[in-house]
Amino acid sequence: MKVDNGFGRRSDRVWLTKDACNLEDFKALVERSTNRADYPYASEVVSNVLIYDATTVRRAAAAPEIRRELLAEWVEAMTDGPGVVVFRGAFADYAAIDASSEHYWAIIAEQHATKTGGGDHFAKPGANDRIWNALEKLCLRDPETFAAYYGNEIIALVSEAWLGPAYQITSQLNVVNPGGAAQSAHRDYHLGFQTAEAIARYPVHVHRLSPALTLQGAVAHCDMPLDTGPTLYLPYSQTYLPGYLATGRPEFAEYFARRHVQLPLAKGDAAFFNPAVFHGAGTNRSRDVRRMANLLQVSSAYGRAMESVDRLRMSVALYPTLRRLVSQNALSTSETANAVAACAEGYSFPTNLDRDPPIGGLAPQTQQALMMQALAENWEPAAFEKAATAQSSRRLT
Repeated sequence: MKVDNGFGRRSDRVWLTKDACNLEDFKALVERSTNRADYPYASEVVSNVLIYDATTVRRAAAAPEIRRELLAEWVEAMTDGPGVVVFRGAFADYAAIDASSEHYWAIIAEQHATKTGGGDHFAKPGANDRIWNALEKLCLRDPETFAAYYGNEIIALVSEAWLGPAYQITSQLNVVNPGGAAQSAHRDYHLGFQTAEAIARYPVHVHRLSPALTLQGAVAHCDMPLDTGPTLYLPYSQTYLPGYLATGRPEFAEYFARRHVQLPLAKGDAAFFNPAVFHGAGTNRSRDVRRMANLLQVSSAYGRAMESVDRLRMSVALYPTLRRLVSQNALSTSETANAVAACAEGYSFPTNLDRDPPIGGLAPQTQQALMMQALAENWEPAAFEKAATAQSSRRLT
């Protein structure tokens, strides 16, 4: 087949590379100002970020026609606008905040006593206190508080705006202690939790799709003045298409360090943002404030397959045959990998991050990776079954 420059250019349009990331192109997108006139329901613009008064929002959303316009405004704000919206007074009173915080502090104390928990995707272990799957843990400990907390209209409105109905909420409680260092600048789930090598294997339309599958949010469980290190954002950075690859480049990290914005939050405020916005938790420079936020990760209902498949059972059944075929050179390396990909789970999530934390990397080992490791090291079938069963058990709540 003749391969000419036309084919080469097509390949460049479909496959993004970290070497193609250009800081000047990035600057041209992010160095702009947010015009409040473009967002009539916002109460103000602070540091290029849109601020909404939650009381006004609730009142406006009561009218169906205005509700539709309001949700449309947030979609445009998070797509082509600054990418971040903040709601002052998202929780009208603190009862649910305080009651849930009591449970969270108790869980953190239990984790310290039992030396469990910990791990972080973008910060050093031990820099903060993390409660994985705080959503389920709160629901099981105190259903009444859970109902009051997640009955919140602001959370529901912005989640539906970005994801449509039938969204799925998860949450991770995060406490950044005094002296806790800032996270590295990053994008979030899905592609943001992959290595640069893995990200480069996904075609460009997946880079466009990934941000539409998740909404990131944070509810402030205490006052967060700037010295406590509230989240650092770079507005408009979500509009840079190769951004998942750019976050790992030093010139982009340095630019983020110089150009990020930071907004103080009051207890009960909530921030929501496109997961492709460059962001990171800030350094807690306070002497005595343990900065607590409930990190919400809301997922699209469409991020799931049509059928339920028992991939553990399949993998255990297939492994002895693959091992024999590999030993007989009846399957090439690529054919083996293809068979494993059709059988085993190739994604690290969802998992139970208490038992399967992202220590030493952005994500835990996948079932496919375990199976390929076992084949490469010629494990006995019983050894693979034991390891695969243990891995699957760690993923359960």
